[in-house]
Amino acid sequence: MRALKVLIATPEAIPFAKTGGLADVTGALPKVLQGLGCEVRLIMPFYRQIQESGEKAEIKDTGIQVSVSLGFRELSVPVFQSSANNVPAYFLKRDEYYDRKYLYTMPDGDYFDNAERFILFSRAVVEAIKKLNFKPDIIHCHDWQTGLISAFLKTIYKNDQFFADTKTVFTIHNIAYQGQFPQSHFPLTGLPHEIFTPDGIEFWGNMNLLKAGIVFSDIITTVSEKYSKEIQTPEFGYGLEGILMAKKDNLFGVLNGVDYDDWSPEKDKFIISKYDYKDLSGKAKCRQDLLKEYSLNLSDDAPVIGIISRLADQKGFDILSQAMEDLMNMNLGMVVLGTGERKYHDLFEGLAKKYPKKLGIKITFDNKIAHKIEAGSDMFLMPSKYEPCGLNQIYSLKYGTIPIVRATGGLDDTIDDYDPKVAEGNGFKFNEYSSKALIVKVNKALEAFSDKKEWKKLVLNAMQQDFSWERSAKRYVELYKRLMIEKP
Repeated sequence: MRALKVLIATPEAIPFAKTGGLADVTGALPKVLQGLGCEVRLIMPFYRQIQESGEKAEIKDTGIQVSVSLGFRELSVPVFQSSANNVPAYFLKRDEYYDRKYLYTMPDGDYFDNAERFILFSRAVVEAIKKLNFKPDIIHCHDWQTGLISAFLKTIYKNDQFFADTKTVFTIHNIAYQGQFPQSHFPLTGLPHEIFTPDGIEFWGNMNLLKAGIVFSDIITTVSEKYSKEIQTPEFGYGLEGILMAKKDNLFGVLNGVDYDDWSPEKDKFIISKYDYKDLSGKAKCRQDLLKEYSLNLSDDAPVIGIISRLADQKGFDILSQAMEDLMNMNLGMVVLGTGERKYHDLFEGLAKKYPKKLGIKITFDNKIAHKIEAGSDMFLMPSKYEPCGLNQIYSLKYGTIPIVRATGGLDDTIDDYDPKVAEGNGFKFNEYSSKALIVKVNKALEAFSDKKEWKKLVLNAMQQDFSWERSAKRYVELYKRLMIEKP
């Protein structure tokens, strides 16, 4: 059987350009799919971030240009090429749209022309792969920025023989971000007007690009099994629960994997001492290094709780802020790394001044310090209101840093609540979204930490969990093959 040809269409991917976890997923998945025998290509916009990255020297002009209709205008889009992990990557260049400091959003709001930017990108993807003569079996699209690709294939290109055997998979990474724009932008797509309906891409009078991906793709996936169920409810569906319930037979949860080449204490280049589950002595050195990094003074019997997060309500900072005085009166220390809402910047900076020996705050993002927190903390707190997948709780397991999480989305799928009676579980998990439930669960973790023998068992169990990308990629290949079997 010939290799499955897969095109990954994404608005971001490491090592080229990143704003969040989406880039980690679309950077790691192609190389693992290739290792499983697929023939993979990646395509994304040519941002300034790519030009400023260390990858620039490796990028060359293919000499191919595609012509794309954007309303009444015809725009020429040059195609550039590079590779990552031996997977060819293509970049669509149009500087007035992509040569900017940020990818989608400035500190004071979204770019005003995001509709134009990603209508152009989606149409250019379809035209570019024709010119490149890469005929994919599967186009795997990620998030709202690529939602129109499936719509184009099912309408404008439905009789194009080049795509006669092409199927689409659409992955929702966070349903809160939908790419909604006024109806006045719809003519820019060139799509037939009859799809601008509640059954199509219309959403309360607006054009919704995420909905386009849901409606027109052959399979929809999201990034954990629990989240695939949650988004079919009014609480988590952000208005799209009805269309997702209607497509539930083609909606699947595929948990994100992690790249253990980057995130494991055996290989980590950022930590002061490497370690593994057979020899934990390096973890104690990492803890001391972390306390030094944050200028904290803690006794050995006080655990360090790490937090690496966007400081926002979605991440549970509303209930955490209500719990902080109680937590600071417990025998523990806390280190926080991240940026977000101004009210939380001010609150945590104020608390750090009040509890300078117990609470360390860095209002920034720093990859090296993130690794130090994973290795040097004893516990890792993620009290999210909702969490499609979450990666830090999975990193934490590998580092023997025990997660304390709220039971939602991927946090619920990956963390089993510890039961001291049978010494089973890999972390601590609470259900109710409240500061009280959070405090109760932190107390449970402190009880377990006070018994060093019991805690070591928990740490060793956590470190031997496997959430590598290969398992997740195999599930994607199963779904791709399912679509191949279903071909008319």
